[in-house]
Amino acid sequence: MEDILEYENLVYSIINKYKNFDREDLYQVGMIGLIDAKRNYKEEVNTKFSTYAYFYILGKVKEYIRKSNPYKISKDIIKLNKSIEKATDIMSQRLGRNPTDLELSLFLEIDEEKIIETRQALQNIKSLDYNEENIDLYNSIKVEDKNINSDILDLKEAINNLSKEEQNIIIDRYFNDLTQTEVSKELGMSQVQVSRKETKILQKLKATL
Repeated sequence: MEDILEYENLVYSIINKYKNFDREDLYQVGMIGLIDAKRNYKEEVNTKFSTYAYFYILGKVKEYIRKSNPYKISKDIIKLNKSIEKATDIMSQRLGRNPTDLELSLFLEIDEEKIIETRQALQNIKSLDYNEENIDLYNSIKVEDKNINSDILDLKEAINNLSKEEQNIIIDRYFNDLTQTEVSKELGMSQVQVSRKETKILQKLKATL
């Protein structure tokens, strides 16, 4: 257990960015990820343990956060918000000012309450103060432990040097804990393509690290 606690600061460095969730709960989840990493780690993979554990810990934390998120945005809400934004642009040009909710409801022929509910739903998501998509891997994590710092910097540097598509695959697979099938649907490619690309990406990261 003592050797696990040597990497405790790695857990803290990951959970510190999530200010709107219980710190103790995040710590427990992160430690589960750290223990899983220790259980599965093999030295012959030629990857530093802290780098290897990083994916396990963050994956567990992201999974917990997704399941804990009380605000679920439906596709209908997203679609309606796009219509509201487009209508706002059109009416702002015509009126020379931002339209009121009532004016938008008349323009879109929907109930005014729907517009208010849509804005409130999106505001609730923004208030969580984190972004699960478009993660800036290089700047998102503050690491306090000097022994771990160089490892994580190397990892973030290596991932940021990947192409956008490669980053998306890594983020979805290891940060958002999606299956290859789920990633294939999200990125518009076959599961086989995702599998091949993932293998090549991991080989590229391993060679860099």
